[in-house]
Amino acid sequence: MKTLFFLLLLLLSAAGFGQILSGPMIGHQTPVETKVWLQTEVPSLLNISYASKNEAEKTIVTNTQQDNWNTITIQLERLTPNTLYNYSILSSGKLLFQGNFKTPQLLDKKPLSDYSFAFGSCIYINEEQNDQDGEPFGRSLDIISNIQKTQPDFMLWLGDNIYLRKGEWRSKTGIYRRYTNFKSQPELQSFWQNTAHYAIWDDHDFGPNDADRSFVNKDITLQAFKDFWANPSYGINGQLGITSQFSYLDIEFFLLDNRYFRSPNERKTGEREILGKAQIEWLIDALVKSKANFKFVLVGGQFVSDAAVYENHANYAKERDYLLNLIENEGLKNIVFLTGDRHKTELSLLKLKNGTTLYDFTSSPMASKAFDSENEGNTNQVKGTHVATQNFGTITVLGDYETRSLLLKTFNASGKLLWEHKIQKQ
Repeated sequence: MKTLFFLLLLLLSAAGFGQILSGPMIGHQTPVETKVWLQTEVPSLLNISYASKNEAEKTIVTNTQQDNWNTITIQLERLTPNTLYNYSILSSGKLLFQGNFKTPQLLDKKPLSDYSFAFGSCIYINEEQNDQDGEPFGRSLDIISNIQKTQPDFMLWLGDNIYLRKGEWRSKTGIYRRYTNFKSQPELQSFWQNTAHYAIWDDHDFGPNDADRSFVNKDITLQAFKDFWANPSYGINGQLGITSQFSYLDIEFFLLDNRYFRSPNERKTGEREILGKAQIEWLIDALVKSKANFKFVLVGGQFVSDAAVYENHANYAKERDYLLNLIENEGLKNIVFLTGDRHKTELSLLKLKNGTTLYDFTSSPMASKAFDSENEGNTNQVKGTHVATQNFGTITVLGDYETRSLLLKTFNASGKLLWEHKIQKQ
């Protein structure tokens, strides 16, 4: 007992006073729990207190550690649905932050108000000493304030949220430094603090360009992803990776991993796969079980597009057909894929043989160079939705519970509406 006591004293004495470097960021929320993520400048002892107007204050004492670059995710528990909470973070008695968050309401099939969420992909932070010569690849982060102006209930980051570069993927120091640089950008702090955030990854978060399962440091980038985001969970059915799931009122989200199990595109033998059979079978099981009005499938690269270019799923035709056939044979409806990667935005629509319509809303880039590839051969592209400049997307869930609809929108970096498209529940 004495040994345990002295170990605790040693741990607490090693954690000093430090300012918050980035965050706090609101992460995954349920009606009764909320995750709060932050990163301090140095290892720090933290005291987090939270309370609603009608509840007694609760306190959590914890500390950040150097091994994971002073990042920490704290889960605030025993909350009340649809309630505003104030919380404060102190270190060594000094106030570091005061803020608030609201828990989601319970779903009880009573009339639901409309709500919306935002999403996008591809943010490149220019860094002259580490970037290539010529035109900078990154673009202004002013887009973030315009995303906030749409007042989303939460934000989905669809991959290439950071860009590992010049061999940074070869070391933990390089990987964690790049995440720290991204998460600590001044333009992002208010967004972290006032909106809930969820993320998936693509090649530039996972490793080098077009990285696949052969990447030797994928377990380091996986740990970094866990350390810098506050998702519901990471990996399913004992598998590693970032696969996860969460619900928000009457809709459900399935966060897929398109990198950890991906076979090299050049591989001539064996199964050619992006998601892998185990992940696909879990997804189909979960979609069959879901009672949500709409099911959103988040994955780094385009799925519905039939253009077999770059890293689109159409390059892995056998796996794509396998998943499409399962969706059709199981009679699954109201599925919308949310994808990034392509440095362009477009909506794709595929009508299956049984009459079910499958959508893919590709949204990219938020803050990196855009490319015009409108005529690359995607026969499923919805005309008028191709955008080849910086942009972001929002989806508003509308109407009565039994007759829900979605309003899809794309905005440019200045917040100007570029197009909208409505989807009725099938």
